[in-house]
Amino acid sequence: MSIVLDQVTKRYQGAPVVNDVSLNVRQGEFLVLLGPSGSGKSTLLRAIAGLTEIDHGRVALHGRDVTHVNSRERHVGFVFQHYALFRHMTIGDNIEFALRVRKVKSAERRARRKELLKLVALEGMDDRLPAQLSGGQQQRVAVARALAHRPEVLLMDEPFGALDAKIREELRRTIRQIQRELDMTTILVTHDQEEAFALADRIGVMHQGRLLECGKPDDLYTRPATRFVSTFLGAANLLLGYRTPRGVRFSSAPMAGGEVPREVVAILRPEEVELCADELAIKSNFVSHGQVEEVLFGGAVERLRVRMASDGPVPVAPGREGSTGQGSLLEVSRTLPEQRDFPVAVGQRVAVGARSIHVLPTPISSFTAVAANEAAARELRDSPLLLTLGTRMQTRVATRIGRFERAPPGMPAIATGPDCAAAAEWHLTHGAVQLLCVPPTAPLPNHVVIHTLDAESRRATLAVAASLLRHVAAEAIYLGIQPAASAESERGAHMRNLLDARSAALADHGLDMRTELRPGVVAEELQKELAAYERSMLVLGTSNPDAIQWDWLKSLLEGTPARPVLIVNSARAEPAADA
Repeated sequence: MSIVLDQVTKRYQGAPVVNDVSLNVRQGEFLVLLGPSGSGKSTLLRAIAGLTEIDHGRVALHGRDVTHVNSRERHVGFVFQHYALFRHMTIGDNIEFALRVRKVKSAERRARRKELLKLVALEGMDDRLPAQLSGGQQQRVAVARALAHRPEVLLMDEPFGALDAKIREELRRTIRQIQRELDMTTILVTHDQEEAFALADRIGVMHQGRLLECGKPDDLYTRPATRFVSTFLGAANLLLGYRTPRGVRFSSAPMAGGEVPREVVAILRPEEVELCADELAIKSNFVSHGQVEEVLFGGAVERLRVRMASDGPVPVAPGREGSTGQGSLLEVSRTLPEQRDFPVAVGQRVAVGARSIHVLPTPISSFTAVAANEAAARELRDSPLLLTLGTRMQTRVATRIGRFERAPPGMPAIATGPDCAAAAEWHLTHGAVQLLCVPPTAPLPNHVVIHTLDAESRRATLAVAASLLRHVAAEAIYLGIQPAASAESERGAHMRNLLDARSAALADHGLDMRTELRPGVVAEELQKELAAYERSMLVLGTSNPDAIQWDWLKSLLEGTPARPVLIVNSARAEPAADA
């Protein structure tokens, strides 16, 4: 591998800006790091270049550990967003600068300068100053300067951001051609999706310091594994559906036998939406009825927004796109033939179908705040943790007053405090796959402790933890605990299991985390780790809720300080969960 990152972490003022990022980049590969502002992508790039020291982890370039090597000795070329050319130097001198620093002979410098100016199509401009060039030409000079000392890796931090659209397109083509000719491993940082699709062999999407997914552009668009990637790479409608023997359906009819319906999160791209006059005309999977709220002419593609019925099967996060009393808005795009076949106007009632959907392999579909009365349910729903998860996951946070015969679909959430342990035990034995116990006023956690009571619960627990950690900026530790009197051989087996769990979490769920094995009593060691951090949270997995030490858990759920606890009941979890 040309570039290897292992659990790279960078903190500013105690908060992780880059959070346990592990990544392998092949020789000659063009990788694009994509993400919103503040996601950590530029900090990660600077860490690879040696311009920023990391707090944890390892950086290797071409098999050489460079974690503690200075930037000049890493053999990396770096192209900055704002060119960073020396304004008082000619173009030729700018390109030769890195060679002068390395005391390369003048004849060799001139030959290299001529070679690079030809490569970036700027022959004959050696004696011009940067101010005499256009923005696109200056960026070409910046690329040439970065390549002057023949680096093994080229890193570019939003190099096209200050250029207009036409110049950006031309420069993108030039950069890609140069990269292929030189077979140079390249990482480009951008927040422009079109740029990422045009250039990348693979795209890595970052959010809140974590690398959520990394894959081929078409795979990430058609088969994303996470909510954020599905909505960040192009437009997407997130629908809550139910898995049935006939496939995914968007009605909430209870399943046979009184079982809790299995909720799923389905992605419906705007181009896959079918609109017809009535349900009988729908040729695809019927979703619901709606009313056309907006029609925008876009030339070859017409863009619409359809308001679904308020009691329809397409829920959204509270407060999004209008008041909570309104149905969600569905994004639709239609080609000219579709427009001719079925013209629509604002205010028209239409039937909505889904030609093709992609079901996210997410273990968390929605939340239901369960409380004894409306005021308590509202306080729970508006708690910092539940409100953040509902908003960032773009999913429903419903409320339920009192208990029914079964736990609600999705993830029930209950308040910590008096009687919380008894309520938790009831939900886990009455259909809940996961349960979130929330202190209504506690701030967001910044340290998450993950522990499984048995090997059978590990996979499902790590899937839920991965989904949680994508939406909460917290560092995570997977804590293994074995009896203090265990033999040394058993300790080795436990450690191998922990490392296997870390590898599986990274491969299956894109989650990298610290792992630690401690001797001692489970309750005592978990309590010690949680107490070491003021804003800590526990994710506890079990395949048998009866095996939980409820006396200890009761002290955690009902004592002070109040901490969030997420319990995963893997006996009821579906296999292969992620997102």
